[in-house]
Amino acid sequence: MNNAPRNKTLHQSAQERIHNFKEVNLGFDDALMLEEASRCINCKNAPCRTGCPVGINIPAFIKCLTQNDKDGALEVISQSSLLPAICGRVCPQENQCEGKCIRKTKLGGSVAIGALERYVGDYGLKKGTSALKAPAPNGKSVAVIGSGPAGLACAADCAQAGFKVTVFEAFHKAGGVLVYGIPEFRLPKDDVVAKEIDKLKALGVEFKLNTVVGKAVTFEELKEQYDAIFIGTGAGLPMFMNIPGENLNGVSSANELLTRANLMQAYKEDAVTPIYCGKSIAVIGAGNVAMDAARTAKRIGGGEVYIIYRRGREEMPARAEEIDHAEEEGIKLVLFTNPVEILGKDGKVCGIKCVKMQLGEPDASGRRRPEPIEGSEFVIDVDQVIVALGTSPNPLVRKSCESMEFSKKGTIVVDEETMQTSIENIYSGGDAVTGAATVILAMGAGRKAAKAIIEKLK
Repeated sequence: MNNAPRNKTLHQSAQERIHNFKEVNLGFDDALMLEEASRCINCKNAPCRTGCPVGINIPAFIKCLTQNDKDGALEVISQSSLLPAICGRVCPQENQCEGKCIRKTKLGGSVAIGALERYVGDYGLKKGTSALKAPAPNGKSVAVIGSGPAGLACAADCAQAGFKVTVFEAFHKAGGVLVYGIPEFRLPKDDVVAKEIDKLKALGVEFKLNTVVGKAVTFEELKEQYDAIFIGTGAGLPMFMNIPGENLNGVSSANELLTRANLMQAYKEDAVTPIYCGKSIAVIGAGNVAMDAARTAKRIGGGEVYIIYRRGREEMPARAEEIDHAEEEGIKLVLFTNPVEILGKDGKVCGIKCVKMQLGEPDASGRRRPEPIEGSEFVIDVDQVIVALGTSPNPLVRKSCESMEFSKKGTIVVDEETMQTSIENIYSGGDAVTGAATVILAMGAGRKAAKAIIEKLK
């Protein structure tokens, strides 16, 4: 058995990358790919497959790579996912496929499945979309609202089944959270996202941009024009702390920062809509969005950036790699700390008052509840505060389709088997149903909905 340790991907150095928005993780070269693929022991039960929300036949595509059969590997992955170059970069493989790898706790660590998937995905992008051909139309049509991961996955499967698919996107670029939420240095937009979307265009999918469903076109109009509707509008409404000082100049959500930087490229010197980043910045939260915001702010402003979190490092929900990258780039973790007030002078942020925390008894979820330590208040001098505490679904869908059933949290209620909403022939999936989650889970939901649509309409 091959006992070689897990291979590390190539990276831009921290000293270099904090001055640019080029991709940080450079993936495997050909030699490293072959070395890593050879570490897979091709388990009989393939526990890694059970950890993949879209069920990629992981041992099969890796076996192709050991034989240097890149086309074969691409064919295997394409049976389950049309977006491997994206998923290989941003999915939390350590908690999914790699988390179930039999080599995880021994034999040098889990196989780097995500990096291998990315390698195959990038090979596919270089090869182009010529291999994809639009199937014969079946006479049925599907409207997809939102061009994020859930919408793209649903559109892809429906198009491959012969449906006429139209995707409605509110922004001027397709991709949803892939283009407005994830920074260029983690997910290149032109070289990866746009090319992945080109695959769908090659299948005949039509994209209608700058179109807000509920404003420019109503749900009733879509119901009249299409045989089925899929709602993949995500969760883009930011949450705040509701503490004193949140209305001061210099306070913003991570969503605003990332949308302006990623979608509008406000980080460029010649940007039409430049973005402000202070000399000393506090980011509240510890998820992937908080890491993205902190690292973006570091690149734009170049000053001190603090990540403030009320629990410890082990409890941080962000991917371990993203936390490591943030620390390598000089971002400081202020742990067991909770903001209680944002301080201001002349209407602008001048500091953030915090209290130290300690972990108490477990709450209903089993996590130890953070509790304030009496008399431990202190102030961090900052001139900007970025809030990254999660998001909820945009209320526009709820206001535009009042007859649909929603949860108390504003998420769309669906049948778990078919993803159909309370209205016949209207389906939904992704963050609009679950609240903020991962790209691959949204894709899995989109594919499940597509399967139900295909079975019903065909």
